[in-house]
Amino acid sequence: MAMSRTPASPKTDTAVRHFDTLDGDDTSLVGGKNASLGEMIGALKEEGIRVPDGFATTADAYRRFLTANDLIDQIRDHLDALHAGRQSLSETGTAIRTEIRRRPIPEDVSQDIQEAYRRLSAAYDTDAVDVAVRSSATAEDLPKASFAGQQESYLDVRGISAVLTACKRCFASLFTDRAIGYREEQGFDHLDVALSIGIQKMVRADKSGVLFTIDTETGFPDTTIINAAYGLGESVVQGIVNPDQYTVYTPFADEEGLVPILEKTKGDQEQKIVSTGEGGTATAKTTGAEREGFVLSNEEILALTRWGQAIESHYGRPMDVEWARDR
Repeated sequence: MAMSRTPASPKTDTAVRHFDTLDGDDTSLVGGKNASLGEMIGALKEEGIRVPDGFATTADAYRRFLTANDLIDQIRDHLDALHAGRQSLSETGTAIRTEIRRRPIPEDVSQDIQEAYRRLSAAYDTDAVDVAVRSSATAEDLPKASFAGQQESYLDVRGISAVLTACKRCFASLFTDRAIGYREEQGFDHLDVALSIGIQKMVRADKSGVLFTIDTETGFPDTTIINAAYGLGESVVQGIVNPDQYTVYTPFADEEGLVPILEKTKGDQEQKIVSTGEGGTATAKTTGAEREGFVLSNEEILALTRWGQAIESHYGRPMDVEWARDR
């Protein structure tokens, strides 16, 4: 679908920031994931790297949600009960998540999210654009903390009511049992950590995966490792499939006439996760042709390798990058 450019929003104290106003210096405001999306939109578009448009709620929006609903003391009480042995980790997490999900988003924050969603929908010539709603935890005073994979994401969300519900579920996911346990082990104050939410145009992927610009097992810097699966990347995250893996000798990826693919390992992919087109996802069987062949062609493997190198060059360090091919 053709997309018109979303008008750039000013850097204000609103509860949301559009990706095109963000860069790598905004991690404390919107988390590393959302700051990086903004950085790539601003810096790597000319390299042919396409990042779907979207916006992020700020850490301040999360804190305003807690304050408006008098949740801070309630969260503290549940955590005190955990520390005193009066509640289990599971009971504590369930109680906090339930309290968060049942509370309303403050009107000013809700209005900012609704306006940003309307603008995003208009940019894609629709009244209700389908989006991915993804959590990105951040802690200004804990720069070395890693919260990756501890919070929830929701795919193929459509309509403002569904978006606001997904936002509350993301807020609640800051208190999954895994996230609470991690912060307890690290000695972090749970209320020093905030949550930003990335709301981004959904990619209706027929292929997706992750690439690494370094060999993650050996540390060898001149190889790119690409994992690939059919459908949405959640099938890999949830362990539904064993993805294909391709190893490329990166220095020769730009050499015309060369195919520097060192190894191709076919995965086991009986199923895939797909968008329903009506809001939500479903698991479907892969076709016979999909099960028999590799997910990516050589040309696609080398294109991803070159994009990975452009991203690594910009950031100046090895990177892992989620990718998807739109249908």
